Amino acid sequence: MQPPQPAQPRRGVLAQFFHGFRLAGRGFGMWVRRPKLMLLGAIPALITLLLFGAGFVALLMNIDDLSAWVTWFADDWATGWRTTVRVLAGVAAVGLSGLLTVLLYTSITMIVGDPFYEAISGEVEKMCGGVRGEVEVGFWRGLGKAVVEAVRLLMRTAIVGLLLFVLGFIPIVGQFVVPVIGVLVTGWFFTVGIVAVAFTRRGVDYPERRKLLAKNRALSVGFGTGFVLLFFVPGGAILATPAAVAGGTLLARELFGEPSVALPRGAMPVTGYPQGYPHPQVSQGRPGMYPPVPQPGTYPPPAGSGGYPSVQQGPQSSDVYPPRRP
Repeated sequence: MQPPQPAQPRRGVLAQFFHGFRLAGRGFGMWVRRPKLMLLGAIPALITLLLFGAGFVALLMNIDDLSAWVTWFADDWATGWRTTVRVLAGVAAVGLSGLLTVLLYTSITMIVGDPFYEAISGEVEKMCGGVRGEVEVGFWRGLGKAVVEAVRLLMRTAIVGLLLFVLGFIPIVGQFVVPVIGVLVTGWFFTVGIVAVAFTRRGVDYPERRKLLAKNRALSVGFGTGFVLLFFVPGGAILATPAAVAGGTLLARELFGEPSVALPRGAMPVTGYPQGYPHPQVSQGRPGMYPPVPQPGTYPPPAGSGGYPSVQQGPQSSDVYPPRRP
């Protein structure tokens, strides 16, 4: 089944960026709603963090030797210039390794903890109304796709990281501008990787996922940046990883024009909505924050909504959100 027509954002760049931050914050709300499930998602994050933490400590302990190795051309320079270049090289090396570590950590954690993160994402989908026409992917097939996508993502990251590493040698720019760019770039790649679960559930593979996120780049970068910053807080990665999966599911729902707020208590799932019972976002004229393109069988725009159509699209969508009673 083809996924619904993605919605197009109608916000400014800064508004999208900070809305991404808000979605990241809403992902942490799952720690309150489903603490036991989120705790299970934190276990693979903790195991992976311990392994990467040991590697990062080893890097810092050998940073002097590494800096001397990459700046072999400065061996015969004056002491002052040689020291300056090697300090810049050390800072750049730590920055590059940090960028790669965050993304490699995320990729491995998602592979190791796939059943837990599938459950977290599925619970968010259920709370917001479910997914119509969900595509099921077998475990081994899904694992293979995850590994391939992780390799592709890391290859792109390495190319950008090497460019930033070279720019890190430029005085002032390398110490103030490059770190900011590095965090934003890491945020972008982080989002591309973390939303894989929700996009795969809709039958959207890596190339199409990347294209859709690129059309909403400010939103995607803002979302990922919020979590990347938490990775620099001790223990932040453990709490942030399952929250990022939950927030990434909300992000996917908004991009596909689906409701991204939880149903009222006692409400039935999407496939069993009572006659005339709309989702709260539909009744408020706020379908997913980004109104989708109208499709046959959708709701008429709610009164005073400014022409927002229903979040559900495609043929037979009336059996998902039945028409209101006159």
